[in-house]
Amino acid sequence: MTPKLSHAIEMTCRTDPGLIRERNEDAVSIDPDCGFAILADGMGGYNAGDVASNMTVNLISQGLRQALIHYEPHRNDPVNGRPNALSMLENQIQLANAAVFEAAQTQSQCAGMGTTLVAALFYDNRLMVGHIGDSRLYRLRAGLFEQLTRDHSLLQEQIDAGMISREEARFVEYKNLVTRALGIDAYVEPEFNEFYVEVDDVYLLCSDGLNDMLADHDIQHYLQDDPGQLQQLADHLIQAANEVGGRDNVSVILIRIRADFPTHTRWMPKLLSWLGHARGC
Repeated sequence: MTPKLSHAIEMTCRTDPGLIRERNEDAVSIDPDCGFAILADGMGGYNAGDVASNMTVNLISQGLRQALIHYEPHRNDPVNGRPNALSMLENQIQLANAAVFEAAQTQSQCAGMGTTLVAALFYDNRLMVGHIGDSRLYRLRAGLFEQLTRDHSLLQEQIDAGMISREEARFVEYKNLVTRALGIDAYVEPEFNEFYVEVDDVYLLCSDGLNDMLADHDIQHYLQDDPGQLQQLADHLIQAANEVGGRDNVSVILIRIRADFPTHTRWMPKLLSWLGHARGC
């Protein structure tokens, strides 16, 4: 079983319906002990988007907790050589996709529902992130603020093709048309990336209700100039998005790295202690 990480990782989350939408179709979950954070944005305009996002977050959270009891995320799968952390996320995402897809096919009130997803798993001074759609993960490190995920959206494809600039993209009307979503098809293709973590890193997971309302440099301003508690900072980000219109549900998860959490520190002292006793020291 993976040791608790809450001594090294601080997390908080906040979700708000915004000022226009009647329902909140976002869902969030954090577990600093297990070292994971999950955010899903139910598809706007689809039926039961809140059902899809809550199903997804709950199923992946429960599945990861169980997987971390039996598998060490820093090790590689002996069969395929992939990191266990990647396999854990992949398996739980596919199980959640199957459950949401099945509900959408068999329950008329859920027909056509789907959700975006961004999920982060911390282990061994590393981060494995899996995402689908346009919910994002950002990192602030030593003054550099950057988006670590790439949107799966029509707009991003046009940016990549040079058809539109990033500045122009802020003002188009079709910015929320995603090209991948969980629960829409029987199989979903998440994108996975691994990053090394450093002390004092701040990570932000958010739904598009935040980054559609605030430019990246505005978000960076809040993260850099508001050194208070993470919960207070999350509240300020939500408030800022609502003050400029709050046109969508807005959710944020904030994570601050307080200390290193390398895997070897978990077993090395025990090994040295055992060797010492074996030698009669």
